[in-house]
Amino acid sequence: MESPLPSTTASPDNRVPADVDGRLTRLLERHVARRGMHHANVALVSGNGERRWSAASCRTGTGTDEGTLHPGTPFFIASVTKRFVITLVLQAHERGELDLDAPIGRHLPADATVGLHVLHGVDRTSAITVRHLAGHTSGLPDHFERRRGGPSRYEHLAAGHDEGWTFDDMVRMTREQQRPHFVPQDLTRPHQKARYSDTGFQLLIRILEVVTGRSFADLLTDRILAPLDLTRTWQPGRAAPDPTTPAPSPIYARRRRTDLGSMMEASNDLFSTTADLLTFQRGLLDGRLLREQRSLEALTERCNRLRNIPVLRYGLGTMFFTYRRLRSPRRLTLVGHSGVTGTWLFHCPEVDLHLTGTVDQTKGQAAPFRLMARCLDAWLA
Repeated sequence: MESPLPSTTASPDNRVPADVDGRLTRLLERHVARRGMHHANVALVSGNGERRWSAASCRTGTGTDEGTLHPGTPFFIASVTKRFVITLVLQAHERGELDLDAPIGRHLPADATVGLHVLHGVDRTSAITVRHLAGHTSGLPDHFERRRGGPSRYEHLAAGHDEGWTFDDMVRMTREQQRPHFVPQDLTRPHQKARYSDTGFQLLIRILEVVTGRSFADLLTDRILAPLDLTRTWQPGRAAPDPTTPAPSPIYARRRRTDLGSMMEASNDLFSTTADLLTFQRGLLDGRLLREQRSLEALTERCNRLRNIPVLRYGLGTMFFTYRRLRSPRRLTLVGHSGVTGTWLFHCPEVDLHLTGTVDQTKGQAAPFRLMARCLDAWLA
């Protein structure tokens, strides 16, 4: 049976030469036509905003509401949310609400920390700092990964099975069903062991709530969303600030639509649009969200290879991905963050280009890096 052809909707505000538009459109449609793909939503904009391109493409004839997919359709951004979290952490540090080098036990109650990091019979939780959590250098396991007594949350997600949990559930699992990978690292050394752990960022969110006495949702609104007028970015389970915002695009397990509402709410991750994400990233990098230059520099102060994702390096809430362009000795670096459902928000400093998008797949971890590399090649050809 012949595969359905993709249907593509481009933004009316696109401003790129016709040859660039043609290359990016063909690239997007070829990706959506790949086996196991359903749709994709992609946007690129130059640093000065003069050149921009965005489009959404979806397989036709698949029996879904693909006709409603367009470049402004919101989507679940998954761990791209970590860029928002680290921004709030650095803002709180600037305001004197928390110290990056303080042990987490200073900000969290004992029932959330005692016995959280026990390796070889020694509880080292007291050695973990806020900076360890933000850089994945604490050694704590990821609550999405392997656990005793059942499938991992990654396996549940890959199969499209919904699962909810609470903060206390996560802490209990970390203590009882998982073990640390290494001791909290010596941050005075040039390099550290690093291993990606969503658990660390859930602890950061709770720390933010404790030290400010405010909810994560309120902090997001007052310190990021309202200042940048991000009216189409919000938490699952809540209403979008703009009542005219369309429903988010669904997540698929290959070409099977899933319902992951409980997982989305439990994760503390956000819905957003490509336009809002680009506005956020530009606001973060141009100093509208952080008052001090050293706060911005802290994002990239480290560059440790992630042991469980070795193609990536990590700073504070910041991924680094380096690749070599086709038929060129030039290497380019992408700085930002991706998400497990195939989401991304990155900046390429060498050519001052912002890239964001989604493929909305339960096993979409690798897709952002393939797509971004090809988009860069199409943009620069």
